[in-house]
Amino acid sequence: MSPHPLVPAIAAFALVCCAPLAAAQAYPAKPIRLVVGFTPGGGVDINARLLQPKLTEYLGQAVVVDNRPGAGTNIANEFVAKSPPDGYTLLVNTAALAINLSLYAKVPYEARDFAPISVLSMSPNIQVVHASVPVKSVKELLALARARPGQLNFSSAGSGTTQHLSGELFNLRAGIKSVHVPYKGSAPSLTAVISGEVDLTYANIPAISAHVKAGRLRPLANLGPKRSAQLPQVPTMAEAGVKGVEVVVWYGIFAPAATPRDVVAKLGEAIARAARSPDIQQKLEGLGAEAVGNSPDEFARQFREEVTRWAEVVKISGAKAN
Repeated sequence: MSPHPLVPAIAAFALVCCAPLAAAQAYPAKPIRLVVGFTPGGGVDINARLLQPKLTEYLGQAVVVDNRPGAGTNIANEFVAKSPPDGYTLLVNTAALAINLSLYAKVPYEARDFAPISVLSMSPNIQVVHASVPVKSVKELLALARARPGQLNFSSAGSGTTQHLSGELFNLRAGIKSVHVPYKGSAPSLTAVISGEVDLTYANIPAISAHVKAGRLRPLANLGPKRSAQLPQVPTMAEAGVKGVEVVVWYGIFAPAATPRDVVAKLGEAIARAARSPDIQQKLEGLGAEAVGNSPDEFARQFREEVTRWAEVVKISGAKAN
């Protein structure tokens, strides 16, 4: 008995419909790259390398960290935005991605070019000075800045980073002028402060904790909403007398915008699982960071809010990309 004439068509239709599902189930079939727009050693790099072995374990494929610093993370951002949307090239970044959209007159990407996946962790920025700077509090730093107008300088991991805008916000709210000195990454920025090349910087606890313990850096204020258990003696900036300077750094993972939703969901589940793992939580807590692991939809809402928030900060502070 010959088959019904519609049977071949139905079979072909089923194959077409099932193809995306099969592709998603097969993902990943090759190594995954985590692109970091900073040099090794900073907070973003630390988070990427904490996540790396967990993704390898959960997804069954090698995961490599690819550092592509420069241009305030624009090099890494553009590279990922223009990569094939297949889930094999991901971006690890902070609010620098949101900031750049308003800080630069033109960037080779838009917010809609990225699919937010999840935030692994969050950590407040800390204002720290070189050990030789003769201040032990924000009040003393302000007195020094006013006695030496324009002579204090602060480093950052590059124009448009949260470190840069932390300093600009502090200038604005405190009514002083410290000079911004951008470097190509968090590690060179911290090295500049440790060596005494610049006076102060704003960096997250994972990046500064070892240097604070060794006495190379002196923390003055926490830019988070509350004190950190790792640095309980350090007051918040509001407690120190300067309000409106709150900068909590998040470490998020993005894919190119057209990445299949099933792939984004699978990656989001893996990152959330990593954030919930006891060993990652313990490591993050030891560094003064808080595990997050939110969903792609939650991160997408957060990212939209960040784009709006930092556009306002850039406008008010008058910050410019160097």
